Amino acid sequence: MNATWKPHEKHGELTERTDLPDSVFAFPKEREEPLTDATHVRNAIARFDQVIDVSDEERALAFANIKQAADYYGVDMSESDWEDLGSRPHTGRTAEDRRESARAAVETKRERGELSEEARKAVETKRESGVLTEEARKGVETKRERGEL
Repeated sequence: MNATWKPHEKHGELTERTDLPDSVFAFPKEREEPLTDATHVRNAIARFDQVIDVSDEERALAFANIKQAADYYGVDMSESDWEDLGSRPHTGRTAEDRRESARAAVETKRERGELSEEARKAVETKRESGVLTEEARKGVETKRERGEL
């Protein structure tokens, strides 16, 4: 796969429309993962598997772009193929772990009085529908008692 990336030192601003050209992005069609410096290249490598709704061909192009930018900015890459970076997030946490963390965060914010009115309504809706179960609440309390949270 031939890379489409070209060096571009100007950083775009976080607005709805950026003035960066498509050629500066790892995923040019989606305009995802700008490659304007070494830090952005490292971020693109780390987040490669978090870009969703892209084909294998688009991943191959993005990998070629990242590799070319990495060479340009002097970023070492141990990966030799896009599949080394993956196509799904690999955070080492299960979906249940993430849900439990979210529940714990909600409970902590509730205790501190930091939940917004909208968040309170959302939590109450989840609680009423059984999504935020008593068992989950007890799990959070147990982890707090053990000092795990």
